[in-house]
Amino acid sequence: MKNIINKSILLKRLVVIPSFLIAGVFINSCSEDFLDQPATNIASTDTVFLSLDTADMFVQGCYRSLIPTEMYYQLGAGDTVIHSAEDGTTNNSKYNICNYQYDAKTPNTVTGIYAAMYASIEKTNIAISRLGQMPVSEKRNSLLAEVKAIRAFCYYNLIRVYGDVPAVWIPLEEADPNDPNTLYPKRSPRDGIYDRVIADMQESVNDLPTTGTTERLTKAGGNALLARIALYAAGYSLRWDLNTGAPGTMSRRSDNTRVRELYQIADNAASAVINGGTASLVQAQGGKSGFEALWYNFCQRKFAVSNPEMLWHLANYGPNTNSGFGVYAMEGSRGGTYGSRKALQFVLPTYYLSFRPGDTRRDVSCTSYSVYFLNSGNATDTWVNAGTTFSCILAGKFRMGWCVAPQAADARNLNVPVLRYADVLLMYAETQNYLNNGPTAAGTAALMQVRTRAGIGNLPAPANQSAFDDAIVQERKWEFAGEFNLRTDLTRMNKIATEIYATRQAMKNLSDRTGAYANTPVYRLYKFQKNAQIYGDPILQVPYVDLTNPAQIAAVLAVPTSAGTNNANYNAYQTTLRGIATANGMTVAADDKFYPANMFQAYSSTFNTNAKKTVGFLAGTAGVIQVGAIIYTKPTASSENGGKYPDWIEGNGDGLFYGFVPNKTELLPFASASAGHPMVDNPNLTQLPGY
Repeated sequence: MKNIINKSILLKRLVVIPSFLIAGVFINSCSEDFLDQPATNIASTDTVFLSLDTADMFVQGCYRSLIPTEMYYQLGAGDTVIHSAEDGTTNNSKYNICNYQYDAKTPNTVTGIYAAMYASIEKTNIAISRLGQMPVSEKRNSLLAEVKAIRAFCYYNLIRVYGDVPAVWIPLEEADPNDPNTLYPKRSPRDGIYDRVIADMQESVNDLPTTGTTERLTKAGGNALLARIALYAAGYSLRWDLNTGAPGTMSRRSDNTRVRELYQIADNAASAVINGGTASLVQAQGGKSGFEALWYNFCQRKFAVSNPEMLWHLANYGPNTNSGFGVYAMEGSRGGTYGSRKALQFVLPTYYLSFRPGDTRRDVSCTSYSVYFLNSGNATDTWVNAGTTFSCILAGKFRMGWCVAPQAADARNLNVPVLRYADVLLMYAETQNYLNNGPTAAGTAALMQVRTRAGIGNLPAPANQSAFDDAIVQERKWEFAGEFNLRTDLTRMNKIATEIYATRQAMKNLSDRTGAYANTPVYRLYKFQKNAQIYGDPILQVPYVDLTNPAQIAAVLAVPTSAGTNNANYNAYQTTLRGIATANGMTVAADDKFYPANMFQAYSSTFNTNAKKTVGFLAGTAGVIQVGAIIYTKPTASSENGGKYPDWIEGNGDGLFYGFVPNKTELLPFASASAGHPMVDNPNLTQLPGY
């Protein structure tokens, strides 16, 4: 076989090769420990695949960039749980994409996923071809199974974002340079792509190792991935006629027999993980709930604790990696040990308020605090976990204080979670429900494992098929917030439209304090809590009580607007607040301080700013928080906004999910504005109908 470098005709055409293929001819290393390998140019692949050791290095390189920034920065929001908190106006790509407002000719679509996935597909195609020529052995078979699974993961990512996409199955070096489809492949039907990668994985998944680092695919991780892809292949998606380009509809593939086969494949794969003996949910330990122990130890890189549940996570620590993961989804910090990082995603308060009493997931997935200093931010200043309001509840699974040093201001040393055992259990509950026209004992037990670990094992599972499906949707929302899969999960379950409409209405009801939110407390009393300014800080939440007693609320509202002589006004107010905290069951020391928050006002409102001054915040810091200003400066209540819904809830063209159009925006269009974008690079690509 001749190498691409010797194909002079193809070399002459490299200048017009689409960017995704150019990116694919260089094999970059993944990061972290075992993945710190030197870059390998395709010119040396003949040598690389003479040895299983060097072939292994090449396969490790195939993990590089499998989760590009857009997967969590753009598509990690808009799922009725996580939302964009960008600064400036609402006219930016992150906010627009979060709200389903796409435009192929502006930055309001995604381009990096397309380029990164095809770069990875080229690498895996090379590896599959070359490994196939090596002598059969256990190690060779394992590597081959690994790259087939990685290629399947890439196509799964492409299809769930763009729908039908080009199918490329051989490396560029083996393609005919005179075939127009080599350089400019057309969209291929997604069903055929799914069927091929699923068949690849079915054939090879048992060749993956049973044990080993979960930063690479093991048998459990491979089966979990197979189950997920099979469910997507069987699920709903926006489908249109590739020949006519006529608008499509949300539907499954038309072959009902194949749909059932795919559910059975997913069921078998999930069952293999459940019965494999290597996976389990992390349980309570060290004073932490199981869910908290999972995420705290994952952030601490104590993988011996998290790995039984974290079946596959991508190594993401080092100067040449996607180490931006986690910068966007966290609690926000200004200065100090953690540096200045602005939280650019927030949690919708309706989600925060949706949890059942006792559900330990809420205070892990959501934080109602951000880290800020009291004075000027100099080295001798005091940093505080500042309690927030409903318009700036923040993401909590990847909080900075839980991590380990070093942490650059624009990077984190967090791995990227991909597959968890909790996901396998809920997929199994789903497949059992579908295949048996209702929940089975085994499927119900799988659902209840997740609920029991969360602390809501007393919430019974529905006995009706449709109600059980709805329960799984809600359970996935409670369990997987901030893990950038919910948006497309809702789509493949045909729930995206109903969830969006329900969330819009719920947010209006919360804003008006009507319906389910009629009795939601307005005032919260936060305990003044310093931030430890150390990595490994075990903080979960800032202690608080919700106030409902009218007399206590009246006392809280009497916040002094000045300190008075020798802080007399503030001291008297603190005495009152300590009494209220004690009356509400909090243990209070003589020097404890408290401050109230009107949860429906902006964090920066006059009342909330004055309240924080009573515990030591200066005027210049009391109304500021390290979160996108588009959110923390806005109220939640219509009564705090002149009787109108705040713009971020229902604005003039920029409220929640303002761009959502059923049977159109479930997928994203290809970018077509400039070189490096799919529609410009490849004239044979057709656009998503409606753009």
